[in-house]
Amino acid sequence: MKSLFDTVSFKCSKLVTKNYSTSFSLAVHMLAPSIRDAIYSIYGFVRFADEIVDSFHDYEKEYLIEDFEKEYYKAMQLGISLNPILNSFQHTVKQYNITDDLIQAFLKSMKLDLIKSTYNTQGEYEDYIYGSADVVGLMCLKVFVKGNNQKYEQLKTEAMRLGSAFQKVNFLRDLKDDNLVLNRNYFPGVDLNSFDENTKTTIINEIEEDFRVAYQGIVKLPIEAKFGVYTAFVYYKKLLKKLKNTPCSEIGNARIRVSNYTKAGLLAQSFVTYKLKLV
Repeated sequence: MKSLFDTVSFKCSKLVTKNYSTSFSLAVHMLAPSIRDAIYSIYGFVRFADEIVDSFHDYEKEYLIEDFEKEYYKAMQLGISLNPILNSFQHTVKQYNITDDLIQAFLKSMKLDLIKSTYNTQGEYEDYIYGSADVVGLMCLKVFVKGNNQKYEQLKTEAMRLGSAFQKVNFLRDLKDDNLVLNRNYFPGVDLNSFDENTKTTIINEIEEDFRVAYQGIVKLPIEAKFGVYTAFVYYKKLLKKLKNTPCSEIGNARIRVSNYTKAGLLAQSFVTYKLKLV
C-alpha cells in the first residue's frame, strides 16, 4: 500500500534527523505531533543535499547534486519517489504549498559550495546565507502557519533572521573545518590566520542582532510550533555564548559543543519559561 510506503518514508526522514543532529531532533520533538513529520522531511531533504557537497569527497559531487535535484522534480511530477527522503519531502511541499523559489535558492547555495571557496563581499555572503539557511526557515514557517499566508508574510522576516543566526553560529564554530578541510571562507574579509577578538566580536554582535529580531517572531508563532522553535533558539543562544567566551585561537582549533547534560538543562529551562507564558 502506498500509505505504508509514505509512512516508512517519513520515518526515514526522522531517522536522518535523529542521527545527524540530536539538537535539532530534540527541538522537532517539542513541536506538536501534527507537524513533526513535515519538519523531519524538510530536514532530511536539506541534510542530504548538504552531505553531498560537504562529505562525499570520493564521489562525483556535481553529478550527485544534479541527480538529487532531478529526482526531486520527478517525484513532484509523479507524486512518488523510491528515495524515501524525496518521497516524504514532496508530500510536505505539496501539502504546505512550499514555493519552488525557496527550493531553487537552497539548491543554488548548495551548488555554490562545489565551485566557490571565498565570499569576498557582503552581498555574496548574504546571498549564500539566504539560500542555505533563510529559505529553510521559510520552508518551516510554511508548515508552522498551515497555509495562512497573512501569518506567513507577518513572520517572514523573523523566520529568515532566525535561519541566518543559526547558520552564522555554525559558520563560527566550524571555522577550522571550513577553512582547513573544505577550503571555504564564508565570512567576508576574515582569514583563519588573522582571526582575532575584534573580528569575532563583530560577527557575534551581528548574530545577536539576528537573534533579537528572530525572538520577536517566535513569540507570535502558532502554539503548535512555538515551544519547539524556542527550544532551538535557546540551544543556539547557549552555543553562541560559549563561542563568545572562547578565545578566538581556540575557535580556530576546536569545534565548540554543548554537552548533553547542558542540553537537558536548557530543555527544562525552556519548558518552565514556556509554561509560565514568558515567551
